[in-house]
Amino acid sequence: MSPLVDFARALGQLDDPRFVRVIATGVGVTLAGLVALTAAVVWFVGWMMPDTLVLPLIGEIGAIDTVASWAALGLMLVLSIVLMIPVAALVVGFFLDDIAAAVEARHYAHLPPVEPLPLGAQFADGVRFLGVLVGVNLVALIAYIALPPLAPFVFWAVNGYLLGREYFGLVALRRLGPESARTLRRRHGFRIWLTGTLMVVPLTIPVVNVLVPVLGVAVFTHQFQRLAPG
Repeated sequence: MSPLVDFARALGQLDDPRFVRVIATGVGVTLAGLVALTAAVVWFVGWMMPDTLVLPLIGEIGAIDTVASWAALGLMLVLSIVLMIPVAALVVGFFLDDIAAAVEARHYAHLPPVEPLPLGAQFADGVRFLGVLVGVNLVALIAYIALPPLAPFVFWAVNGYLLGREYFGLVALRRLGPESARTLRRRHGFRIWLTGTLMVVPLTIPVVNVLVPVLGVAVFTHQFQRLAPG
């Protein structure tokens, strides 16, 4: 039952100002980026297209650039809905060290402070994890198609492993060296996998899945404190 307890404690801290700031920053930066990208694409399409176009048997057609710009806007709005979740999760990933620190400050105030992970390292890790997550799920798509009844179980198992490996590893790395963090993760691999599988549930809920990186780090911070030596 400990993963459920950890999950409940993480949910109970969602109103923490540091949690709110990270979530708001992730969503805000994502929205601003998507708006800027949409504006740039619409402008570029309008700039590239001619004002008029002459077609055989039809003649001259006007407002081509306007029609193309509106079409580009519609396409970008659809793409923005699709990209919102993974991009927001990636942006939030830059601040996961803050989430772990907030959990420790509230629940484990006796711990000594640690040096925050370098922003560059967090960025590289976030990009790498997103790539692995997408790549592995593309491979798993073969299993989804070949064995449809098993698709949900494959999805839970694969993503539970990936989430557990990533977020427990990040939390452990803050307090232990890389080798000790890997050793601890391997020693408790099954328990970490079960906890990661629990985190897959909100991953399947639209909008709520933006919270998964925040909840994941909070949950695994509690688990790490229970499993870490000493």
